[in-house]
Amino acid sequence: MRTIFSALLVFVIGVTSHSALIAADPELSIILPRGAQRGTEQVFQFSGARLDDAQEIFFYEPGFEVLEITPVNANAINVKVRIAADCTLGEHTAQVRTKSGVSDYRTFFVGALPVIDEKEPNTEFSTPQPIALNTTVQGVVENEDVDYFLIEAKKGQRISVEVEGMRFGQTLFDPYIAILDEKRFELSAVDDAPLVRQDAATSIVVPEDGKYIVEMRESGYGGNGSCRYRLHVGTFPRPIAVFPPGGKAGEEVELTFLGDALGPVTRKVTLPSDGSVESIVFPEDEQGIAPSGHSIRVSTVPNSVEVEPNASFEQATVVEFPSAFNGVLQEPGDVDVFRFTAKAGQVFEVECLGRRIRSAIDPVVNLYKGNGEGITGNDDSRGPDSYFRFQVPADGEYLLRVTDHLGRGGPEFTYRVEFQDVKPSLTVGIPRVARYSQSRQQVYVPRGGRFGTLVSAERLNFGGELTIDDMVLPPGIKIVAPPMRADQNVMPVVFEAAADAPNAGALVDFRMKTTDPNLPLSGRFTNRADFVIAGPGQSLYVWKDVERLPVAVVDELPFSIEIIQPKVPIVRDGLLNLRIIAKKKEGWDEEIQVQFPYRPPGIGANSAISIPKGQTEGLYQLNAAANATIGKWPVFALASANVNGAAWASSQMAELEVAEPYIGITLKRASVEIGQATEVIAEVQVLKELKTPATVTLLGLPHKVTSEPLQITGETKELVFKVATGMESPEGTHKNVFCQVTVTENEEPIIHARVGDTELRIDKPIPKPTAAPMPAPEAVAAAPAAPAPVAPPAEKRLTRLEKLRLEAQQRAGTAPAAQP
Repeated sequence: MRTIFSALLVFVIGVTSHSALIAADPELSIILPRGAQRGTEQVFQFSGARLDDAQEIFFYEPGFEVLEITPVNANAINVKVRIAADCTLGEHTAQVRTKSGVSDYRTFFVGALPVIDEKEPNTEFSTPQPIALNTTVQGVVENEDVDYFLIEAKKGQRISVEVEGMRFGQTLFDPYIAILDEKRFELSAVDDAPLVRQDAATSIVVPEDGKYIVEMRESGYGGNGSCRYRLHVGTFPRPIAVFPPGGKAGEEVELTFLGDALGPVTRKVTLPSDGSVESIVFPEDEQGIAPSGHSIRVSTVPNSVEVEPNASFEQATVVEFPSAFNGVLQEPGDVDVFRFTAKAGQVFEVECLGRRIRSAIDPVVNLYKGNGEGITGNDDSRGPDSYFRFQVPADGEYLLRVTDHLGRGGPEFTYRVEFQDVKPSLTVGIPRVARYSQSRQQVYVPRGGRFGTLVSAERLNFGGELTIDDMVLPPGIKIVAPPMRADQNVMPVVFEAAADAPNAGALVDFRMKTTDPNLPLSGRFTNRADFVIAGPGQSLYVWKDVERLPVAVVDELPFSIEIIQPKVPIVRDGLLNLRIIAKKKEGWDEEIQVQFPYRPPGIGANSAISIPKGQTEGLYQLNAAANATIGKWPVFALASANVNGAAWASSQMAELEVAEPYIGITLKRASVEIGQATEVIAEVQVLKELKTPATVTLLGLPHKVTSEPLQITGETKELVFKVATGMESPEGTHKNVFCQVTVTENEEPIIHARVGDTELRIDKPIPKPTAAPMPAPEAVAAAPAAPAPVAPPAEKRLTRLEKLRLEAQQRAGTAPAAQP
């Protein structure tokens, strides 16, 4: 958490919409202009879709007061904002709450200088646009466009230039800036500055009184209407690095800002002690303040600073431990080595912070025993930065070596190595429903209705049950959220709004906490919006993280849904048809799409079902795997429909019980000739008391093969399915034969979808052997009187092996003849 986030407030103002129509699913695409000067009033245009019923603007950082919201059209609003004189410079975040939803969030920038517009024509070096020093120019770079600006400066004066372009998160725009003299001699040129990511920043000392030109373009001479920029040109300090890049919480640290044209500048800063891990510091002097700040790490241990020369094990800087190691790779090929003493059994997360603190370094870190024997190392586990976990094997000395991956160096190649204790941590979020999208990363509950979502939890270095922490929700909203089981990392949550809940909202500090009193731990909600993604690997260039969950009450919807609570469980290898009832207001009859967002472990379902126009009920089929987790699970259904945009409503939180099967069946293999009948024997295990007979059906039979359903009672041990084939039944071995069992309980079916498996072999009939000629009859004596008839012995059912032997004998013509 940054220091500037540590006391976040939301400044909003209500407005009455001019439209009585419901317009769901608002979208925010851009805020124009892309920035403004602090201490002024500015009219921003928020553009997107379905914004004309806007009620509030949520700001994630303090310093803004909304004075007026005016609809421009259905998709845009003008927002008049008063920006505080002490508003933090740089990037800020806002989103729109309408009467029917909450938009995406977007960013804009606040600067210290007055703002003017770029004016064409200024594309030729000979006709630059004159501007005053200490001005911010807002403009656009079109394709092959170059913008030139003319300034006048005195010898020895500092000229600093910084551009905001890629950071706007609109498009893949790589700005390039240069400072030139009247003769077009280049005094400084910058494409990417690590401090400002893919944007650029530089400064020079003016060599002579005169006129100077600032060149602004896209690095590859590209551009389009979305390549907007804010170009800061002035006498403000513009260092590109700070050292040391961190310090101990609550202590004063002397920072040296490096890379400014006038040389290093020092400043003492007291770091926060509120639990923040990062503080943003803006370089400032009598000539102004830099547009962008430097990230300063805050930790619980003191600093250790490298002492040159320390490029070898023998020259290693000896430091106290534990501490944070701070250094600069001052020139190409530079290597820094630290020597420290640690105790056996200590475990640390070793983090080398370089690119994460906006340094130019791509660090490579290696750890050695005191005698130089290698232990471990890392290059890019944290993006370009390094990380590894280290358990001290024995008391003694150890060596840590830092270098750049490409052997680069310079005053901006600062780094910080932190040995962090292995501690439990918890992060909460809402799983994404679409790639690169903010869809349903907000909660907006219809009056008198519900909104359901999934909440995810990332546990590090601990396990256990979690529950929702206490929070302040907008008036009229309550939350239904059972605890998250220790073996789960996702849980369903349903928000409910009273029928008389006011149409209002807030940015909520949404947290979860452990239920174990011996491990008191809380984690907050975080969300990342992906703004610019490009390249074959879909690299993420620009993003924005926030730590508040937007929650709002919106207008009542013309539909709602409800789950008819099942009175029976779903069993393993079973299925359950969940009844979904839709209530539609008179005069509204649109198709409703229904999803089943939370699937307990082992439960499967289709992605969605439809309740068509003219209907008010749907069946959502759920399937349980053989290893589905037994227990009672909270579930909900989520519906969407077109109400001048996508509108969302959920069911109540229902309960789905997953249980063991009531019936077990073992099927014997069977064979039959085409056109004949056979039997499939089923051994039955009744695993739970049956209150009524269960129906069992043999399924998976091939074409033109039939069998009648049978019943199972509590006493059933064996069933015999009479299987009949037809002359068109396909020959071969059919391996997908199984039983489906339906148990009725509480007047509802418990469907065992697949119980037992077997195969049925269907053969062609055995050809009849050719009969030998009959010999002439011989005279015989009269036969004696026939004995009294004897009842035939009871037919013995042949085993599978006996049948196979008999069939083989019949095919070979060696079957024993029938006894006379």
